[in-house]
Amino acid sequence: MSFDLIIRNATLPDGQTGIDIACRDGTIVAVERAIASEAGRVIDASGRLVSPPFVDCHFHMDATLSLGLPRLNISGTLLEGIALWGELKPLLTHAAVAERALRYCDLAVSQGLLAIRSHVDICDDRLLAVDALIEVKRKVAPYLDLQLVAFPQDGYYRSPNAADNLKRALDKGVEVVGGIPHFERTMADGARSVAALCAIAAERGLLVDMHCDETDDPLSRHIETLAYETQRLGLGGRVAGSHLTSMHSMDNYYVSKLLPLIAEAGVAAIANPLINIVIQGRHDSYPKRRGMTRVPEMRRFGIAAAFGQDCVMDPWYSLGNADMLEVAAMGLHVAQMTSREEMKFCFDAVTEAPAKIMHLDGYGIAPGCNADLIILQAADPIEAIRLKATRLAVIRRGKVISETPPRLARLDLPGRSPQLDTADYAPGH
Repeated sequence: MSFDLIIRNATLPDGQTGIDIACRDGTIVAVERAIASEAGRVIDASGRLVSPPFVDCHFHMDATLSLGLPRLNISGTLLEGIALWGELKPLLTHAAVAERALRYCDLAVSQGLLAIRSHVDICDDRLLAVDALIEVKRKVAPYLDLQLVAFPQDGYYRSPNAADNLKRALDKGVEVVGGIPHFERTMADGARSVAALCAIAAERGLLVDMHCDETDDPLSRHIETLAYETQRLGLGGRVAGSHLTSMHSMDNYYVSKLLPLIAEAGVAAIANPLINIVIQGRHDSYPKRRGMTRVPEMRRFGIAAAFGQDCVMDPWYSLGNADMLEVAAMGLHVAQMTSREEMKFCFDAVTEAPAKIMHLDGYGIAPGCNADLIILQAADPIEAIRLKATRLAVIRRGKVISETPPRLARLDLPGRSPQLDTADYAPGH
């Protein structure tokens, strides 16, 4: 039996070693030891880590790579970033938004990032960014899954035409309902927006992903309303609360009530470590809050949690490079998740966990899954995070679409190999 591609001697994220992965017609056909068959292409993983692709379940592609337009965020605060985006929106063109998004998708693919959920601002009555990203989604479909969220950046009630624009965006084919309740004019309007937006999702059979309580204010408690509406409308497993940073300052007794409610409702949590650590705590002197939500505590209650990139070179964040291992590393450090099990979770938080939140079909390494894989210059998930491992090969539907040479140290020392693979620094090597 012949295959299109066989990857031999792979180490899988779950720790299995010496595994062969056979692919045909864009699908994984076999995952087992010593597959005795031929293939159009055979790649020897040499014991390195082979993983499903990275997944970013929280991003803003309409703003990406716009750094400096029309000016820089001097204060570094969330509110100045929102104000700056408001200045840029009237200057946007369809071509510019699409071109920046396509450049970012090229970068993402080279990093093994093959699925992105992007929020797109619908408060511009032209819906220019919506149209541009729908076009981009179609163009990149052969090599990247792009899922779009209708996001009322200026507030569902606060922005005059947001309610109509959101429905228009959904009618155009945007798949997820978004919101930003903490940016409404009052707490009451925020809660009202959560109820209205969840009702729209329930009526249309859509997923929900809300920017929720992205603030240092411990009294911003819209996640409680989101959990309630999720349960009331039977949306469990289809709803995510993004950021949830107010939880880092909430009263511990209140959180002891809140976390079980989130778990019971089936609401997922998406932390964005890079942006949370630089945006939050800006009004603090010392001690200064870290800014990220309570991911370790959420896991103990069985709440699905993932990490997102959020921003790259835009009004809110001037850094970033589509490297989800950098995101995982920051999440690991900020949340002090340094046990072996917790560090492995941080790898899952940018692969398996966000894939489930996005309801991606055919994701994983098993017969019947899409042949979407990355070969990393690392021995295991923990080492991949530690080294920000080189993506040796990125595979989409069984075809290699990106390759990068391994990082090698060229040393000429007596009694030592002149070339040392960075993966040789693994424990026990």
